[in-house]
Amino acid sequence: MPKSQVRKKKVYTPPTDVRPTATAATRKPSPVWLPVTAVALIVGGIAWLVVYYLSEQAYPVMSWGYWNLAVGFGAMVASLVLLSRWR
Repeated sequence: MPKSQVRKKKVYTPPTDVRPTATAATRKPSPVWLPVTAVALIVGGIAWLVVYYLSEQAYPVMSWGYWNLAVGFGAMVASLVLLSRWR
């Protein structure tokens, strides 16, 4: 049985006008305060909600009523926004 011929083909290189200009290696890492702040917001939000429920809605701020839930969940959502920017 005859052998097949080996193709002599050059390695593909994409055109220069299509290549991305910024690579992941050139972007700077996130500052140290970003994950620290995000974790603090998560812990603070959970603590706010736990205190609100265990105190039978008397603390942290009694006059806010159910807005205390918005504060607790808002802190946790803010931490998710921060963590989405973390590299």
